[in-house]
Amino acid sequence: MSAEVRLVAPAGLSRAVPYSYAAVVPEGAQIVFLAGACPLDASGQTVAAGDVVGQTAVCVDNMRIALAAAGADLKDVVFVRVLVASSSLDDLAAAWEVVHDAFVPRQPPGTLQGVTVLGWPDQLVEVEVVAALRSE
Repeated sequence: MSAEVRLVAPAGLSRAVPYSYAAVVPEGAQIVFLAGACPLDASGQTVAAGDVVGQTAVCVDNMRIALAAAGADLKDVVFVRVLVASSSLDDLAAAWEVVHDAFVPRQPPGTLQGVTVLGWPDQLVEVEVVAALRSE
């Protein structure tokens, strides 16, 4: 069940960013930390080798599955981090667009980060999230 998180976009900060600047979790909420969602199929093989957009879409799908197993969904996410093994701003923007579109219209705070390498062969993208659930 959603914790009715309050997303914050303060006056005086740019409205051009595609995310909120902060998320306030209500008292009594359970915090759910997901391991980074990777572009792996059920057998553990990296999919969409060389394709940032394709790998990001698989990461989002895997993230949804992990969230559901924890009793959450995308509306419960309070923070997202997108890691892209690339120094290309175009690759980073392409990955962010896939993640951003998954959350529309709600945009939790997030970080987009270029890294040198990720943990699986041919892996270009990983998506981490934190979610909040109201304690029952």
